[in-house]
Amino acid sequence: MQPFELPEFYMPYPARINPHLEQAREHSKGWAREMDMIDVPQNGAKIWDESDFDSHDYALLCAYTHPDCSSVDLELVTDWYVWVFYFDDHFLELFKRTRDLPAAHAYLERLALFMPVDGEIGDEPTNPVERGLADLWGRTVPSHSPDFRRRFVESTKNLLDESLWELANISEGRVSNPIEYVEMRRKVGGAPWSANLIEHAVGAEVPASVAGSRALTVLRDTFADAVHLRNDIFSYEREVLDEGELSNGILVFEKFLGLSTQEAADAVNDLLTSRLHQFEHTALTEVPPLLAEHGAEPAGVAAYVKGLQDWQSGGHEWHLRSSRYMNQTARPLDGPAGIGTSAARIVRSLAGTAPQRARAFSHVPFEPVGSYDLPEMYVPFELNLSPHLDAARENVVTWCRSMGILSEGVWDEQALRDNDLPLCAAGIHPSATPEALDLSSAWLAWGTYGDDLYPRVWGRGGDIASARAATERLKALMPVELTVPTVLPATALERALADLWARTAGPMEVPARRMFRDSVVIMLDSWLWELDNQRLNRIPDPVDYVEMRRRTFGSDMTKSLSRIAHLGVLPEHVYRTRPVQSLENAAMDSACLINDMFSYRKEIEYEGELHNAVLVVRNFLSCSQERAFEVVNDLLRARVEQFEHVVAAELPAVLDELSADARGALLEYVHELRDWLAGILNWHRGCHRYTEEDLRAQVSSVPVRVGALSGLGTSAARHLVS
Repeated sequence: MQPFELPEFYMPYPARINPHLEQAREHSKGWAREMDMIDVPQNGAKIWDESDFDSHDYALLCAYTHPDCSSVDLELVTDWYVWVFYFDDHFLELFKRTRDLPAAHAYLERLALFMPVDGEIGDEPTNPVERGLADLWGRTVPSHSPDFRRRFVESTKNLLDESLWELANISEGRVSNPIEYVEMRRKVGGAPWSANLIEHAVGAEVPASVAGSRALTVLRDTFADAVHLRNDIFSYEREVLDEGELSNGILVFEKFLGLSTQEAADAVNDLLTSRLHQFEHTALTEVPPLLAEHGAEPAGVAAYVKGLQDWQSGGHEWHLRSSRYMNQTARPLDGPAGIGTSAARIVRSLAGTAPQRARAFSHVPFEPVGSYDLPEMYVPFELNLSPHLDAARENVVTWCRSMGILSEGVWDEQALRDNDLPLCAAGIHPSATPEALDLSSAWLAWGTYGDDLYPRVWGRGGDIASARAATERLKALMPVELTVPTVLPATALERALADLWARTAGPMEVPARRMFRDSVVIMLDSWLWELDNQRLNRIPDPVDYVEMRRRTFGSDMTKSLSRIAHLGVLPEHVYRTRPVQSLENAAMDSACLINDMFSYRKEIEYEGELHNAVLVVRNFLSCSQERAFEVVNDLLRARVEQFEHVVAAELPAVLDELSADARGALLEYVHELRDWLAGILNWHRGCHRYTEEDLRAQVSSVPVRVGALSGLGTSAARHLVS
């Protein structure tokens, strides 16, 4: 008996099949035999026999997911998928079942030898996985640009290496939290790797100028998440009940939300649908202006986007047919079955998911939130405060006044003192010199002022084009080479940034300066993302919200300043390791979730905001406000506990590879992240920005409703776009 009934899936694109299917089937079986993947035991363990290979039918998967490519390309793509599924089963039998972590490390390290970005493969393969990778690499990468090769190496390496994360969780009996799971599943699940193969199959590389942009990254990530979540639904029975796998979205939702298996499957399917809606929204609203801005060829990107859509619909059809998955009840639920009938399910799919799509646009701004109690928040790190706090409080008032921040109708002196940004700086940087604490306080004041000003001036119904022009002016005030800026500061936000940039970037070396500038640009661009959602009255998709919240909160800027302090001591590659990235993301998410709970009333009732985790959870789970607070607070605890877990269980392996000085720098960086979280929580408790009493006092002096801008605030908008 199946553990749950398959949900009704959102699939708005008809599946089509490549006419070269039979040729690919014949070729791929011959290739798999040549690589010793069929009927050749490995270390005494059977991986595949011929009936396994035939029933999985990877050629059918590729014919569905790449319906328009040539016979030669279909054969190559099919061989790649044969290889990746064989690797998955090979790794399962040799290492996941035995839980032999050291041997798994050695196995994966050797695979890197067979995928060089440049040059020839310099080693001889010793098993079918190495043999297949060596053959495929030579048949694929020579025809591609260096940029594609680097991206393909990265996605392939992630696919292979992050299997260790799954193995470690199995060994510890640990089920990941939902945010961690989505992030890691992208890497270990292989869909970003599939997206690279789509570029090859459609004959159109994503231009290097836009490959790292938010829009293309979101397309790739939403594609990946949808592919993986769909696979989790179909593979739950095999992975969780048969193999003892812990990396499955349904299991994650069962454990974290306390749901039954059926409820968890439905919730995972809702997230899958939300990610596909996000894919469509990004493709329609963000990609065209991005291509125009960079002068990129739209035809190639359009082919890539179509290829991603074909993969979604084709992958779904294959899951309905492969013996590898639980699909016995799929056909009655999904409607007509058989090749050519998938289009008949589209109308039902669109109708069935329309309420979820509409709900994201139906929030009524300035909704009264009623009475609620903030939960007890888990941040078990010791608070340390700078002894220079009192002086910093007075100095930031003097600085803000000199920059004009108190003269534009957004903040007055009382609002600045109520916000008490030096209290935040004193907790984040408790050992700072008086000068450094003043600088940190000023940056926090500038960022918070900008965060308040953007929605006030350009919020609902505002001129987005003017906001973009104003943002470009701010970027121009941060020259990497410290040349004279191309614009003269005309507003308080501009004057303050010009002053801060000169004081902060001046002493830095060029690489550090560039890193820091990028982090400020990321925050500025994220404010525009918020304005776009406000214009549409659109509550963000939950995954997109979490990832963009790190940017809107200024976490990247704080992180970069800490990293810069360790430049020259801590090697750059350390920051790219999975444990350090997990630490950073867990810390950033924890800080953002703290802020969202404290600022809920301010943002939802007083500002008409949409960007708050409590509201996002309310909308996604269609649950009560009380339940949404519980879920957000549980997420906070889970992310802090993940931070602690990484420090205790994963970071030691990174530290073992470092010199004594670098080890000290990394441990100091971890301590700084702890200070950051303790300081953030203390500031929220101590400032006068978020309580109902504080908000009533503020609204009596500074209007925040739509269209209620003060005269000087409106003047600031005119100056910003001049």
